[in-house]
Amino acid sequence: MSERVYLSAPHMSERERELLIDAFDSNWVAPIGPHVDAFETEFASVVGAKHAVATSSGTAALHVALRILGVQHGDDVLVSTFTFVASANSICYQLANPVFIDSERETWNMDPQLLEKELKRSHRVGKLPKAIMVVDMNGQCANYQSILQLARMYDVPVIEDAAEALGATYQCRPAGSFGDISCFSFNGNKIITTSGGGMLTCNSEAWAQRAKYLITQARQPAPHYEHTEVGYNYRMSNLLAAVGRGQLSVLPNRVGRRRAIFKRYQDELADLPGISFMPEPENCESTRWLTSILVNPDIFGADREAIRLKLESLNIESRPLWKPMHLQPAFAKYRSVTNGVSEILFRDGLSLPSGSAMSEKDQASVIACIRSLRASTISRVHKPKVPASPREADLAIG
Repeated sequence: MSERVYLSAPHMSERERELLIDAFDSNWVAPIGPHVDAFETEFASVVGAKHAVATSSGTAALHVALRILGVQHGDDVLVSTFTFVASANSICYQLANPVFIDSERETWNMDPQLLEKELKRSHRVGKLPKAIMVVDMNGQCANYQSILQLARMYDVPVIEDAAEALGATYQCRPAGSFGDISCFSFNGNKIITTSGGGMLTCNSEAWAQRAKYLITQARQPAPHYEHTEVGYNYRMSNLLAAVGRGQLSVLPNRVGRRRAIFKRYQDELADLPGISFMPEPENCESTRWLTSILVNPDIFGADREAIRLKLESLNIESRPLWKPMHLQPAFAKYRSVTNGVSEILFRDGLSLPSGSAMSEKDQASVIACIRSLRASTISRVHKPKVPASPREADLAIG
């Protein structure tokens, strides 16, 4: 293929262009302006929050959320281990200690049983965590019924890292409506994008005002520049907010398209032995931000890396699932509560091209590539399969 097929390319329309030109022509190009205010209002309505604060990135939103909750040097924050590094980095910015909690099989998100185990331990030693940061991985909400019950029992606030999950629902409630504070990302590969940017949402006016204060360098209301504490340059620009408004207006379409892409992958690959897909519990509706598969090489005949390299040879981007944070050298010194699930997901998982602008032809090329790799493996002479392969029991793959 001559043109590269990307994992999740931006999907823009004329509406974004119109709003961006409006912002440009009005000369509101700084990190303030009417499009920022409108984007915050419209976004809050979509996710069912009373307040929204536009930031320069999803990571910035997470960092400010921790500041609002008073996380300080030496505090513990329980966080999903199966996540992008930004979740853990934001905790370390506060010189706090991330404590990594492994995934459950049903959602691939934070395991409530392991969460309960760690909360019991921390209560017993007299050091409860300052917050729980739950990540909605790959556009699917975590098991919030169980997680929030535990959080309330131990009186620990929840930050919902919904960076990948805008447009998803859990028990008919939108992603971002479960945390005491919730955070989103508009990076270029997300469901909607502002090229870069994020959003913090909450129901507390005091917290929202605190967030706006912190992200504008913690400037005091004085005619000169007066500062009584450290702040950040984390405000979203009016130009990016204009793009975000256009993107937000087509969110249902973008989610619907990604779910359709997932369904086609499932329909055309599910018959291949050794291939399984990220599960979706009955009470969840994922955005299917990325279509992710697990590959059992003992059954499929090739591992996920062989599939990735075959796709790459055709100029098609795919990506292994997140390497768990507790396996990352940068976080080796921190505590983790594990069950092996996230390590299996990393070992056997692969995300396929899933952008909402992806063409039918490009998706057909991905499918044909995977099917051809399977066909080439079954044409070889195999040794007799060893019974009870450990991989087969790992996550009931294939």
